[in-house]
Amino acid sequence: MFSRIIRRIHMYLALFLAPWMLMYALSTMAMNHRDFFKAYYGGTPAGFETEREETYTGVFPENAKPWMVAEQILHDLNLEGTYGVRGRLDRGRITITRQDPIVPRRITYTTQDNKLVVEKQIFRTSAFLERMHRRRGYRHNYVLEDTWAVSVDLVILAMVFWAASGLWMWWELKTTRKWGTICAVGGTAVFCFFLFTI
Repeated sequence: MFSRIIRRIHMYLALFLAPWMLMYALSTMAMNHRDFFKAYYGGTPAGFETEREETYTGVFPENAKPWMVAEQILHDLNLEGTYGVRGRLDRGRITITRQDPIVPRRITYTTQDNKLVVEKQIFRTSAFLERMHRRRGYRHNYVLEDTWAVSVDLVILAMVFWAASGLWMWWELKTTRKWGTICAVGGTAVFCFFLFTI
């Protein structure tokens, strides 16, 4: 009974998390062969194209910090979410990088003419996969980002469970113990070789 439960969890967990496993496999391939994909796209990083330009009439609090400016602009543009910000109002320019796995955007605000320029990054499959691979952590103030972090934790736990349940199933089936031992020892040996030589 216990063995059947282990086998069922092993199988259904694999089916449920198959999209995550496929994404991590493909994104790792994209990172491992970055030079190939870079050459495929002409050797240049993904550029940005202007999505819209407008005059921004928002008023900021006195001595507003860059993050305060960024959050106000993103709110007014209905683009709230995870972001990075560079520049300062007293230097005349604020640049906001609105992080998004599919359509990252760069929003530039210049104080001299109160101009906002919103640009979106040209989509590239390899860059998209790398962004998905690197999404992590609970450091953001947005619930959706935290739910993604929870899913990553579940994938980690699932991988640990798959390894443990695989060992259990191997040991339980006596006919597989010989070849299972060869595979386990061989895999451990190759891993240790790379661990201590690279």
